[in-house]
Amino acid sequence: MKKTFALMMLVLATTFMYAQNGATCDPKKEAKKEKKAKKNAKKNGEGYYGATITADGAINVNALAERMKDKEKLDIKISGQIAAVCQVKGCWMTTDLGNGKSMRIRFKDYAFFMPKDASGKKFIAQGTASWATTSVEQLRHYAEDAGKSAEEISKITEPKKEIVFLAEGVILQK
Repeated sequence: MKKTFALMMLVLATTFMYAQNGATCDPKKEAKKEKKAKKNAKKNGEGYYGATITADGAINVNALAERMKDKEKLDIKISGQIAAVCQVKGCWMTTDLGNGKSMRIRFKDYAFFMPKDASGKKFIAQGTASWATTSVEQLRHYAEDAGKSAEEISKITEPKKEIVFLAEGVILQK
């Protein structure tokens, strides 16, 4: 009975860890996701990633912090300029909020990626902005993905409360 319980717990723990850490999935599955993202970009039109969206109604990302003051979550369309992109596979990007702070934009269901060379380009994204506290471990992971030095990474010692954005679709403007 104890062995069965222990085995069942091991299977559950392994399943949970796998589900929580999509970044360590099978490389073949990751390659398929990247291929699908490129296909969707071509299918949706040049510069479109994820769900097909329009530019209509987008607010400048600099106005987002003010709109989020009294809200925990906000479905919204934003426009801005990409400050940085994950250099591992393009699975996140950051943008300047105009108040000395930046915001990380991730992609819904990890379903699409941005080109690694998209820094400096303008974008429009539709999705959900929310407040989150990002752990030191996650901040260090992002810094590593961004190609920061070990010295810079070691200086990250405090969690950070910030606005984050989960995009369902992005238009990358030329």
